[in-house]
Amino acid sequence: MRIEIDSRSGFCFGVVHAIRAAEEALKAGRPLYCLGDIVHNTMEVNRLKKMGLQIIDHETYQTKSDCSVLIRAHGEPPETYQYADENNINLIDATCPIVLRLQQRVGLACEEMKQVGGQVIIFGKQGHAEVVGLKGQCPEQVIVVSGEDELNKIDFSKPVRMFAQTTQDIGEYKTLQDEILTRMKPYSLTPGRFKATDSICRQVSKRAPELATFARAHDVVIFASDPKSSNGKYLYGVCKQANPNTHFVGSIDEVNTAWVQNIQSVGICGATSTPLWMMEGIREKLLQS
Repeated sequence: MRIEIDSRSGFCFGVVHAIRAAEEALKAGRPLYCLGDIVHNTMEVNRLKKMGLQIIDHETYQTKSDCSVLIRAHGEPPETYQYADENNINLIDATCPIVLRLQQRVGLACEEMKQVGGQVIIFGKQGHAEVVGLKGQCPEQVIVVSGEDELNKIDFSKPVRMFAQTTQDIGEYKTLQDEILTRMKPYSLTPGRFKATDSICRQVSKRAPELATFARAHDVVIFASDPKSSNGKYLYGVCKQANPNTHFVGSIDEVNTAWVQNIQSVGICGATSTPLWMMEGIREKLLQS
């Protein structure tokens, strides 16, 4: 039986950077807090907790002072930095460079739209950590939409600047962009009234077609991800559609070796929040069965 781990699966570089920053800071032996789960994977979070990382929410953060706090790859709104300045908190900023650049673009767009009474639209998941950070650049100007059914939040008679959460689907973003353009046309589309910036991370967006190809190349696919990972749910769906004989596991213990009896090849893959060591552990379990 041939077992292959998808070489493109696993942490994106933004998550790798955040985890390395946490590991480096923990070597000092001093308390380190992280605002929210550093990655949407319980097994990886637990590994870092054993090293000393303490996960806190924003309410708890507002009670801290004179300590070190890690900002994960998703980024944070400006008030997080302001509170740190006022309370002698050492921020270890592991915001993904792509997210940081997007925050800056959203901030500039907000300033531009203030001058003309316009709106800044973010295509993303309401309440997602990255979206909270983006909306925080200018809460009164930013409108978050998760799909076409929420476009009624937009005043199509006003100028629009449009962005996307970095992990959104490119096809859905283009569809929404076209629909907004259509709805703005009755109010006349003078130059500059609408501008869409494709801010989707290509390292993430390319995963879907690549995973579909990977899934079709094997008799059985085992997809590893934390059940609460949005990216994991989406990419598992991609694999399942490409290869109906795809199984979802949230841990190594959930792997059923009966899945691979009398087959020729097994593909192991995962989400952008799935650690490589988890996929390697699945391979070892299969080899020992």
